Amino acid sequence: MSVKIEPSMSQELEKRNDSRAILIIGALFFIFGAITWLNSVLIPYLKIACELTNFESYLVAFAFYISYFVMAIPSAWVLKQTGFKKGMAVGLGIMAVGALVFIPAALSRTYGIFLVGLFVQGTGLALLQTASNPYITILGPAESAAKRISVMGICNKVAGILAPIALGFVVFADADALVKKLDALSLQERVLELDALAQRVITPYIFVAIGLVILAVLVLLSSLPEIDTDQEDETIASANTGKTSVLQFPHLVLGVIALFLYVGVEVVAGDTIISYGVEQGFSLKEAKFFTSFTLSAMLLGYVIGIITIPKYLKQDVALKISAVLGVLFSVAAILTSGFTSVLFIALLGLANSLMWPAIWPLAIAGLGRFTKIGSSLLIMGIAGGAILPLLYGQIADRANTQVAYWIMVPCYLFIWYYATKGHKIRK
Repeated sequence: MSVKIEPSMSQELEKRNDSRAILIIGALFFIFGAITWLNSVLIPYLKIACELTNFESYLVAFAFYISYFVMAIPSAWVLKQTGFKKGMAVGLGIMAVGALVFIPAALSRTYGIFLVGLFVQGTGLALLQTASNPYITILGPAESAAKRISVMGICNKVAGILAPIALGFVVFADADALVKKLDALSLQERVLELDALAQRVITPYIFVAIGLVILAVLVLLSSLPEIDTDQEDETIASANTGKTSVLQFPHLVLGVIALFLYVGVEVVAGDTIISYGVEQGFSLKEAKFFTSFTLSAMLLGYVIGIITIPKYLKQDVALKISAVLGVLFSVAAILTSGFTSVLFIALLGLANSLMWPAIWPLAIAGLGRFTKIGSSLLIMGIAGGAILPLLYGQIADRANTQVAYWIMVPCYLFIWYYATKGHKIRK
């Protein structure tokens, strides 16, 4: 005997499944935030422990974010073989391995091994991001995609606020006194102190690895539904007739460039602010909170996005406003000093907050069967977080950390162009 499900009941079940799926994806975005923004503490921490220049210390961001460029296309292939759910579990497992690489890196105080661990973590995140971003975009109406991604952004940034503070308390305990003491020590005493400092990171990353493995198991056991992105509705299929390559979508290609620049300026704003704060006269004890200030500003922006999009603001309008704010705050940070300058760098979090939620749905609109590979290209754009911080570090070493922030202005201007015209180009 078959049971007939009434349309209203079927819709209710579908809504409940979607809510469950959104909850699971929200947990994954929490993990993204925690792992990603730990880099803001690792950069000044490893700069001291491994005795690095500004440029060398920003190889932390390079090793982490370049993995997105290298692994995005392979990630699409993995997802095609495994499906979304198993692919997410595999990504979490890879990240756990990357966290464990920090143990031999810390014991030997070898910067290269730390960078390998960061690359492996980024590889796992590339797989997770390739799956989860199109997933949350497709899981509901297209016009409210930015709102759903904003909810995910809140999960991401809450973790990003908490994780650097937690790691900072562990690795920066008495760090200011240690930095002052190092120059007075003999070579042997200096090595012993720096070895002990490097090993402070071991316990936190063991806990990170355990948490990732537990979440991977929970994802495998979950009822997360599969979504077929290879199917197109009639309108999209008709529009895509004759298209054989994802590169035939100019709005996607320009979207990848916009995302590259956006991630670059977001990472510069979040990952340099601790070191910049120290340059502006703050102690490490005070400056360790600065990344959390930037992410708190982003959190505020996500809340604004949830309230205003799409009811009061369209996604492209939100992106225009964000780009203009980015230019204004960057210039203000460069032209002021001390607490005021650091505050404007933190406020860049507000300017950056709605960029990812707006760029992503604008870029993959109408891709149909090209959605997975299009998403992979956008994930490759995350490599902006590898390149721009290195450029910032190079300028900071040659000029100073404040002048180096000029690199952000042209980036925000291109994002404004994409919001105004770029996302509309279809031929």
